[in-house]
Amino acid sequence: MPLQLSVDRNSPVPLYFQLSQQLEAAIERGALTPGSLLGNEIELAGRLGLSRPTVRQAIQSLVDKGLLVRRRGVGTQVVHSQVKRPLELSSLYDDLEAAGQRPATRVLANTVVPATAEVAAALGVGEGGEVRRVERLRLAHGEPMAYLCNVLPVGLLDLESGQLEETGLYRLMRAAGITLHSARQAVGARAATRAEAERLDEPEGAPLLTMERTTFDDTGRAVEFATNVYRASRYSFEFQLLVR
Repeated sequence: MPLQLSVDRNSPVPLYFQLSQQLEAAIERGALTPGSLLGNEIELAGRLGLSRPTVRQAIQSLVDKGLLVRRRGVGTQVVHSQVKRPLELSSLYDDLEAAGQRPATRVLANTVVPATAEVAAALGVGEGGEVRRVERLRLAHGEPMAYLCNVLPVGLLDLESGQLEETGLYRLMRAAGITLHSARQAVGARAATRAEAERLDEPEGAPLLTMERTTFDDTGRAVEFATNVYRASRYSFEFQLLVR
């Protein structure tokens, strides 16, 4: 069935924005599925009684968000919706799975290394002491989403690369009897380095979201220090603010 779209010319909200919001909502709820064609601008403009520049502006705003892509000889195509992750103690794997994003993992490193001063301070271990460093590329629908670097105390739990490619780190922790209780987390942003850009399929200098987290169990022991980067075009953090 054709997508039901409408605009309110009496509204102070710009027409292009009304259209882009309806298209974005359709993508989020699955009415416009990944890979489907949006249709040409002329047909959409005629159906809604809008000018082509207005429709083009609406479409471009979604292209800029990474929700649509223009393909030569194909048309405007829906890609996967942006992942909106709540700011709470949860794993990216679980959040992607809950959003129907088909998570996958590529383990880049899983080794024991000496603790840097930063890691030692976060985990409460001696500088230069042994810690386990795990580097992973997290994908959704086959697209890279994030580069994850997690450092854990040695002996906390056995971590095989095969397990890490099958499920999330926090699930493995819980299965080992570790109760995750709280975390200290900082979120930021910066430009992608050349190596990060290649890894995440972004142009060099593209905006990345950063997250640094120290996670504690129910005894107050630090069990993980994470430094992760996320594609800003495909990912955002979401949180609720309350009036005090």
